[in-house]
Amino acid sequence: MPVSLQPLSIGGISVNPPLTLAPMAGHTNHAFRTLCRDLGGCGLVCSELISGEILTNSGVKHSQHLLDWTPDERPFAVQLFGSDPAAMALAARIVADNGAPIVDINMGCWVPKVAKKGGGAALLKDVCTAARVVEAVARAVDVPVTVKVRSGWTPGEPTAIPFARAAEQAGAQAIAVHARFARQGFQGEADWDIIRQIKALVNIPVIGNGDVTSARDAARLLALTGCDGVMIGRAALGQPWIFHQIEHELRTGEMLPAPTRAERAAIALEHARRTLMNAGSHETVVVRELRGQLSKYQLDEPGSALVRSQLVRVETGDDIERILLPLAETAIEAF
Repeated sequence: MPVSLQPLSIGGISVNPPLTLAPMAGHTNHAFRTLCRDLGGCGLVCSELISGEILTNSGVKHSQHLLDWTPDERPFAVQLFGSDPAAMALAARIVADNGAPIVDINMGCWVPKVAKKGGGAALLKDVCTAARVVEAVARAVDVPVTVKVRSGWTPGEPTAIPFARAAEQAGAQAIAVHARFARQGFQGEADWDIIRQIKALVNIPVIGNGDVTSARDAARLLALTGCDGVMIGRAALGQPWIFHQIEHELRTGEMLPAPTRAERAAIALEHARRTLMNAGSHETVVVRELRGQLSKYQLDEPGSALVRSQLVRVETGDDIERILLPLAETAIEAF
């Protein structure tokens, strides 16, 4: 049965459809973001997370590769992480002056190198400090400010619920909620009821995240929580067409066929070509980053791991072309 997908508004910026790509370090670079947008169904994309401290201490040049975006990515958000309100405010001003349409604050990352400095999801241990960060950033810029959170730090202590109200009062214009606690990592099931509780408390858009891998999941999340939008992260890796599939099925009730192996290979090849377009002398480093990204496209025949084993050993762009082009030839006209 079709589901009504209403655009959501973030400080006057329309997100339509309300399906968004989660920011993911090492994945949501310019190439992958534009691929998700071009394949359809993705209403908002976000940069990889950027250290507010490094940005303020070293300037834009150090983080330029993370800040680069193009007008065809709009609406687009730059995500910052850090725990010092003044430093985060300055970093937000820098990215806004650099053209960022939306500034997003990361309060969801649980990895030690971020959390041990008090940033990311560690901010949810102290709702007052987290709210001060939001307030400082919101006062520093004239563009909308959003926040991405986990349910809380420790299972059983959903501090994101009181924080959501505080964030709204501090100036946040939307909140995305990954309904797992930081200490869970990606283990266990997402508790969507926390999203429901947050939605009932605030008047800003709430974007639900966690365990959405299909249109059926998205429809259930929207129905059970009343949230305004859906964020997709890991499920988009190796299948950037997921937004189009979900959006089409929600609007029409019709399930699209999965891409053929040739189509998947063509999209993977386009992913690689876009990534390598401006690699220049850094091709070796970029190709090594692509190894893991391309291996997620599930290009092997059932029972085989030949293509994946080749992709995780590539050293050059030519190696990638040699592996993927023969697989993609019947579908290459898609790009």
